[in-house]
Amino acid sequence: MGFRGIVFALVMGLSAAGCSTSAASKPTKGTAAKTAASSQKTGSSLEAFQKGTLGKGGETGPLADVNFDFDRYSIRPDARASLKQHAGWLKANPQVKIEIEGHCDERGTSDYNLALGVRRADAAKQFLVASGIGSDRLSIISYGEELPLCKEQNETCRAKNRRAHFAIKTAPTN
Repeated sequence: MGFRGIVFALVMGLSAAGCSTSAASKPTKGTAAKTAASSQKTGSSLEAFQKGTLGKGGETGPLADVNFDFDRYSIRPDARASLKQHAGWLKANPQVKIEIEGHCDERGTSDYNLALGVRRADAAKQFLVASGIGSDRLSIISYGEELPLCKEQNETCRAKNRRAHFAIKTAPTN
């Protein structure tokens, strides 16, 4: 098993471990009020995180994916607007740490796409750092072409796969 196989097995194992269930705790008096206040403060991303849907790809909220042009890692104008919103949300939630994942479409070699994914993730990270987010809150990883959102063989689908994805590593509190 090569390096890619080991990395893929590790990612899949960690994903499966994150799907385990635990006993539900009974809500205590005041829990609903705290939850409502939290949702208002942090927005829909807290609700999505609690439901397990934030960080799954293709979000349209405060941490929506940003896309890249073919074979490029420069931040597009539409991505700049999204990243500014991300920075605002991260400033409002200073306890949150995220991992920025770089993704590519299937064109190019695996090694090339892994390197391009790193450059895409780093470009997004550098934009957020320049926007006032501490680099200690941001980590990067590349999945190259390994985790596509869309598997169809057309340009619309490929464009969805050329992205930086923002996975929350430390949940919003409050």
